[in-house]
Amino acid sequence: MTPRLRIDPRVDGLPVSPTLASRGRSGELAAAGRRVYRLGLGQSPFPVPEPVVAALRAAAAEKDYLPPGGLAELRAAVADHHRRRHGIAIAAEDVVVGPGSKELMFLLQLCFDGEILLPTPSWVSYVPQARLAGRKVVALEGGGHHGLQLSPETLDRACAAADVPRLLFLNSPSNPTGLAYERDEQIALAEVCRRHGVVVLSDEIYGDLRFDGRHESFACHYPEGTVVASGLSKWCGAGGWRLGTLGLPATLRPLRRALEAVASETYSTTSAPIQRAAIAAFRPGAELELYLHDARRVLSFVLGWAHGELARAGLDVPEPAGGFYLFPGFAPLRERLARRGVHDDVALCELLLATTGVFALPGSAFGMAREALWLRLALVDFDGARALVAARDGTLDVAFLRRHVTATTEAILALAALARELGGRP
Repeated sequence: MTPRLRIDPRVDGLPVSPTLASRGRSGELAAAGRRVYRLGLGQSPFPVPEPVVAALRAAAAEKDYLPPGGLAELRAAVADHHRRRHGIAIAAEDVVVGPGSKELMFLLQLCFDGEILLPTPSWVSYVPQARLAGRKVVALEGGGHHGLQLSPETLDRACAAADVPRLLFLNSPSNPTGLAYERDEQIALAEVCRRHGVVVLSDEIYGDLRFDGRHESFACHYPEGTVVASGLSKWCGAGGWRLGTLGLPATLRPLRRALEAVASETYSTTSAPIQRAAIAAFRPGAELELYLHDARRVLSFVLGWAHGELARAGLDVPEPAGGFYLFPGFAPLRERLARRGVHDDVALCELLLATTGVFALPGSAFGMAREALWLRLALVDFDGARALVAARDGTLDVAFLRRHVTATTEAILALAALARELGGRP
């Protein structure tokens, strides 16, 4: 008898995450001899800091299972990191360590019984995770900066619709836009959350890569209802190590206990050597501070230069405050693109790939309407180790870009040239 197989409807038809799939497709094109600029996957270009690598080497022989919530020493280091850097008080016992913040945010949706409020645009995995967890998602259209950030008025209207528990996802600095919520914006949103009893997942994975070094956690303004997500993947360059953290307030301890219980029945525990190494990452140190300073300086220069080039070429480009991403809008070129048969962001990505070799992701992967013509660019296609050394020893200028950020620089110049051609600009 043929084996009887039926895929759960929540999984059936679910594609591979667009950001991870982009690596495979761009790699295939490059292997086939195509010149491809890989601006799809947002992986840190910088190496893991040497003190953290040394700590992993020293812990390589560790083999024991650790508590589902994480190693006590690491939880204490994470809590202290948030206190020192972000001014928020999270008890060590209220930190949960997992194999990536992505996994922890999925468990959070699984444990939280209520609606998911999701500003648009947002990171590609929030909605699929909600689908897997069987949660209802309420999309919140953006306003403010280029129509891409959540306004208090929009949030208030969504919360007034019915009396149900709600979990709001906020990501600052944002993937995909690079925008950050400033203090007054956070205070206004926090007032709405407090009034309606909303629980907030503040995804601050890019917080320590805010260019000015002044990241402010949403938990500073709504401490009793904010869960702070962070990890090693972005600011520490250790995406493949898979270590993330959640910091919860004492008011949400039932949620923390639920997370630990589900962790114990699924992945059991996070890798012991990785947890030991992470202690070195979250503890203060002069070498780590210098690493972060130089990484922010390089990213700020690369993203700032690219923003200027694309804006001058006629695109609608929000100015990023941190992270790896630009989110250019091609709506100003809509009529010229239509003459080439391009009416949505998927076709636009194919046009860019065919004419410039730039592999970008469509804004619709992040919840935007396809016809809105937004794209996300991850400007990390360069050797971060070389760039850090060069930045420390020299001036950041166009010569630096051409020598040490070559592929990304060529990609942006190619996009700008195409935009000028389409817009009839000299």
